[in-house]
Amino acid sequence: MRFITHRFLSKTTIGLLFVFATSLVFSQSLIGLTGRILDRNGDVVSGAAVVLERRDVRFRVETRTDASGTFGFSDLPKGDYVLTVTAESFGSTTSMQTVPANGPIELLLEPRAVAAEIAVTATSLTGAEGAGRVSGTVDRLGYQVLTESRLFNFSEALRKVSGVNVRDEEGFGLRPNIGIRGTNPTRSTKVLLLEDGIPLAYAPYGDNASYYHPPIERYEAIEVQKGSGQIAFGPQTVAGLINYITPNPSERPTFGLKLIGGNRSFFNGSFTGSGTIGKTGIFANYTRKQGDGARENVNSKLNDLFTKVVQTLNSSNAITFKFSYYGEDSNVTYSGLTEAEYAADPRSNPFKNDFFYGDRIGFSASHTGVLSPDAFITTNFYANNFKRHWWRQSSNSGQRPNRLNVDPDCRSMADLDTTCGNEGRLRQYGTYGIEPKLTLDYGSGAFRGELHTGFRIHWETQDRRQENGDLPTSRSGVPVEINIRRNLAVSGFVQNRFVFGDLSITPGVRFEKIYVERKNLLALPIATGNTSLDAFVPGVSVAYTGIPRTTVYGGVHRGFSPPRAEDIVSNTGGVVELDPEESWNYEVGVRSEPIKGLAFSGAFFRLDYENQIIPASIAGGTGAALTNGGETLQQGLEFTGQFDSGRFFKSKHNLYVRTALTWLPTADFRGRRFSSITPSLLITGNRLPYAPETLVTSSIGYSNPSGLDAFVENVYVGAQFGDDLNSLATTANGQRGFINTQSYWNATLNYRVEKWKTTFFVTGKNLLDRIYIVDRSRGILPSSPRLVQAGVHVRF
Repeated sequence: MRFITHRFLSKTTIGLLFVFATSLVFSQSLIGLTGRILDRNGDVVSGAAVVLERRDVRFRVETRTDASGTFGFSDLPKGDYVLTVTAESFGSTTSMQTVPANGPIELLLEPRAVAAEIAVTATSLTGAEGAGRVSGTVDRLGYQVLTESRLFNFSEALRKVSGVNVRDEEGFGLRPNIGIRGTNPTRSTKVLLLEDGIPLAYAPYGDNASYYHPPIERYEAIEVQKGSGQIAFGPQTVAGLINYITPNPSERPTFGLKLIGGNRSFFNGSFTGSGTIGKTGIFANYTRKQGDGARENVNSKLNDLFTKVVQTLNSSNAITFKFSYYGEDSNVTYSGLTEAEYAADPRSNPFKNDFFYGDRIGFSASHTGVLSPDAFITTNFYANNFKRHWWRQSSNSGQRPNRLNVDPDCRSMADLDTTCGNEGRLRQYGTYGIEPKLTLDYGSGAFRGELHTGFRIHWETQDRRQENGDLPTSRSGVPVEINIRRNLAVSGFVQNRFVFGDLSITPGVRFEKIYVERKNLLALPIATGNTSLDAFVPGVSVAYTGIPRTTVYGGVHRGFSPPRAEDIVSNTGGVVELDPEESWNYEVGVRSEPIKGLAFSGAFFRLDYENQIIPASIAGGTGAALTNGGETLQQGLEFTGQFDSGRFFKSKHNLYVRTALTWLPTADFRGRRFSSITPSLLITGNRLPYAPETLVTSSIGYSNPSGLDAFVENVYVGAQFGDDLNSLATTANGQRGFINTQSYWNATLNYRVEKWKTTFFVTGKNLLDRIYIVDRSRGILPSSPRLVQAGVHVRF
């Protein structure tokens, strides 16, 4: 059975491009740490894995206890360390150790606290054994990468993962636009977002468009999984899923305070508390984040509160409770710039009265029950409520100057701040679900098996209302839409991993049954329509581990993405003949660490769509209705590599490099295809919009045990088209045209003062202050400007 080996995962960042190296070495005496591991009977525990690391410094060493249960580390700088010990048939133990110690230490390993251990590991897709057990492409950004990179938002983090394309919007990372392996990134509609394995999106079945994303500070790790492993989650199984992992309670009381300030009125304050009292572990974090976006009249204020309680009932049962609150108050518009406006001032924004108000409350309770030494069941119950009100004057640049041509008081842009009215897009979503899952290990010797199965019942309610206000500052108006939309989804999956020595085969299948209802409360009589659809989503993967420190894998699975409720049932109650998106997805890849300090992974992928639903490029405007788009093909290569000289040369000074490369030579419309913009024009062979051929994120840095860590990073985004006509020339409204290549330089320096338990840092984003066009779907949106931030992180 799989159990967590240590809580604090440490991965070094790496890259291929030139960078800077700064060395700051302080003379200090190097000493050792020795100890012995015993069980509760006083007997020694031999062969236990012992890991010694420092969280805020790029330092990690490991060893095993000998026949007498002893272990030792030498040449250690003074400071505080995290010591994690794990042994077969025992639970892991984690303790804080100060070097120099008063003498040899002695630690006691208790028998497995089985339910609590599983409850902790169940939040991860890869489990305690890591990526080695996953017969598909998986990337993990650990605590150290997320912390030492001093990330501004989630977009910056995901660009470190190959195969992932993240498109900017307002410059603050509020609206996720994530595409994987060539899928359209708009509102992340083709990506499944999870938090600790539980759906994060507010309506993954009925309206998967994302208008909310928690701050990156909430998480300690991010996993990105592609391939057939997706079918255990659903409903989106097309390109990949992203699992954000929240911290678990620490064994000893710990507290942290982080303060960051920067240009563009930026402030980020975060307080964290964690600890375990008896059988109750508690973690809590509050973050306040505010600052200006990429354009004028764009400012955001965020409040994020997250708490987690892990309650051990007995050795066979544990419950994890989570509660979160996210509040947003943003002065931000939906509309982009016209060509003339962008040429005059690329960071302008005439809609100074547009505001977004969002609140999300989430709750989950997860029970872990151990049925036998080789079987356990986890049951997740989750519920969240998301309310967002967006008062805005335009949906895109093509609607100006006359707002939707329905406001006689809005005669030109000169009336924008006086007599022009606005639209209140008022939305409230309720999401609830229950999901039990069973894991069973069986077999012995050369043959082993792991059965993973479960089902889910999931409810969604959308309360959608639009009110047209009379003035630019109106916060109420005449109702023009009142819709209630409901989804009920019943799904289940079965996957079984058969292990024959070094070879494993994992077949699986998922079933989805979705019921959809839509009511138009403005119609007389009330217009009601409903329909249903179902799908079987099979997949199989193969992995071979017979090559030392290497896994070779391949797989094929069915891609499935259900249509939104508003697309499959019309406002008059009619059923629209709109099929779900379906594809056959293939991948072949390798993960390897051939020598200590060098690790890489690479994969060939192919997404062969039988039916891809393609939106027009004009979001919310003419031609925006979805249609059965027919065939598309996306295929290419992914590569991630990292090298740490410190591990390779067994040196305390570490020069490290990391790169994440995506090459997408093929992303084309196939079959007999017509444009969503001009239906009479054939676009067969045209490239998909917002699918750059090349994406590269590379970094190089230096660290040492005295507390210094510094790196520079380059982000390269290849050229792309902004519409399905592959227009090279731009249109006056800015919504069509070519989008040139982009290249950004970032740099970060961290320095930890051990005796103060404090880390000081400074970071710069887009250091050359380059301005690029990042999006044309609603008019031109510019890239984020240069950001310079400095801060301090104190632990006590």
